Amino acid sequence: MLIGETILAALESLRLNLVRSLLTMLGIIIGVAAVIAVVALGRGAQDAVSSRIAALGTTLLMVVPGQVQTGGVTSATDRAPLYVEDADALTAQAKYIAAVEPEMARQLQVQFRGTNTSTQVIGTTANYLQVRKYVVARGAMFTTADDAGRRRAAVLGATVVANLHTTALALLDSEIRINGVPFTVIGVLAAKGGASGFSDPDDQILIPLNTARFRVMDTRSLRTIGVLAPSEAMIPRVMGEIERIMRSAHHILPGKGDDFQIRNMSDFLSASAATTQSFTLLLAGVAGVSLLVGGIGIMNIMLVSVTERTREIGIRKAVGATRGMILLQFLVESVVLSLVGGILGGLLGVASAQVMRATAHWNATVTSGSILLAFAFSAGVGVAFGVWPARRAARLDPVESLRYE
Repeated sequence: MLIGETILAALESLRLNLVRSLLTMLGIIIGVAAVIAVVALGRGAQDAVSSRIAALGTTLLMVVPGQVQTGGVTSATDRAPLYVEDADALTAQAKYIAAVEPEMARQLQVQFRGTNTSTQVIGTTANYLQVRKYVVARGAMFTTADDAGRRRAAVLGATVVANLHTTALALLDSEIRINGVPFTVIGVLAAKGGASGFSDPDDQILIPLNTARFRVMDTRSLRTIGVLAPSEAMIPRVMGEIERIMRSAHHILPGKGDDFQIRNMSDFLSASAATTQSFTLLLAGVAGVSLLVGGIGIMNIMLVSVTERTREIGIRKAVGATRGMILLQFLVESVVLSLVGGILGGLLGVASAQVMRATAHWNATVTSGSILLAFAFSAGVGVAFGVWPARRAARLDPVESLRYE
């Protein structure tokens, strides 16, 4: 019964000082909300990358430019280029490769009637859909003959259609201008999704490789070469074959390092997961400082409260309250401030994640684990920073407390 009365006395004290209690909780509220929102963004980004890589397929390999070696020294910034001839060599010489898909890309301005947008224009081959796992929703993909004839044909991603403020039906067989060059829209890709806020797989336009090379980009350098292995079991053999053909095409002597890199989807996933996790932990650590500051604020207010209520503590001890009861009362006040702040912060954090998802279209995945972690941490802050003020109150001498003015 005495314990119940002590807890009720603590709650009544917080109610009588409601504004001060709310201001004290503010640091905890902001800290918990920040931790939940940041972790949600990190988890959402990781899920988006994972889904995009899974959508590409587990048998896709990527040949990308490697670092340049000059005089035995590897450059940290320069990259050895890949050329169309490298893709031709892989196509002609490989025995175990299912498909080769070279691509060059550039961010260019696109115009349709009175609307402009900037998007990624990819010059590629007709097997892009097979290698990259895309589907045409309307119209058709350009053909190998279109590529050989340098036809000005374009296949648009779903986001490009939206950015041009029109519909796929209105764009089909219509003329758009890419970097000032007229193109005919022959197809629109089905939306693939998985936008992470930093990149969108549907914000792209596909044009024939030779058209891009000679009519738009005026280069033979490739951004990457996609290689499709027949099966997961064949990936090591295909990687060895790619290395052999590429070294021969680049005239690399035995004992010299490769000036290209071969990556599979698991490499991309591991690198992306590590980067995202590090970034999330960094931001969560910064947000966690808010919780620490909130805890210090609680301790400060509780110390002030002990000083203000010295006479009250003396009266309570004079009528029979023990040290344990005084300790419990002040500890309950501190923990309640933290727990209520944690609840309000949790609600604010979840709401913030939903707002970012709805307005900025960022992937923000709130997990029960992040909520429980932030809530438990806030409770721990209340206990850790409430013990000292509570012990100080419990140790006050009743006689001296009664004399306090």
